Amino acid sequence: MTVVHRDDRIVRSLDAETAVLVRLSAVVTAGTEAELRLAIAEAAPLLRPVWADELLLQSYLFAGFPRMLNAAREWRKVSGGAALADDEGVHDEMIAEWHVRGEATCEAVYGEMYPRLRENMRTLHPAIDAWMIVEGYGKVLGRPGLDLARRELCIIAACVAGRQDRQLVSHLNGAINVGAPAGWVDGTLDALQGIAAPDALQRARMLWARVQGK
Repeated sequence: MTVVHRDDRIVRSLDAETAVLVRLSAVVTAGTEAELRLAIAEAAPLLRPVWADELLLQSYLFAGFPRMLNAAREWRKVSGGAALADDEGVHDEMIAEWHVRGEATCEAVYGEMYPRLRENMRTLHPAIDAWMIVEGYGKVLGRPGLDLARRELCIIAACVAGRQDRQLVSHLNGAINVGAPAGWVDGTLDALQGIAAPDALQRARMLWARVQGK
């Protein structure tokens, strides 16, 4: 993975700040430490802190805890911003709310495929289904601070960089389901040029065309 400065004028129908966000998502997921340092240094003056925090918090779901911790540490150092003194994520009494919010968020992403998804997760392990709803979609992806459409774009970027095709297809559909214009998805893939591996990006474009019925 090579981090290359992009001319945002070629990123179709995606604002410059969101393009920075999705590029950072890809680097957090699959970049080297040197690439991460460069990406955060470039993103820090361009990205609103709450968006950066929300991206980093959700990245452990798709990149794993070690990469999330490395990215969060570098972001704090470069941005100079302190973490919040309090956050809903530390309040375990919200678990019932996270469950309700998680079901609603997951259903919004998966649409008519939601019942089948829940059934499939339970066949893998009932704990996976429960954690997906409460932890993944309730506690993390349902948080305020970053809209669900942009969260889905960040997940798309992570899946492309991490070569997770099955999940990529789910979230290409999910982005549309939660209201992201098709141009935003096109723009996300454009923004990953020079960051994601060329073959991974080519594969993602093919899958996106298939999702659109092309």
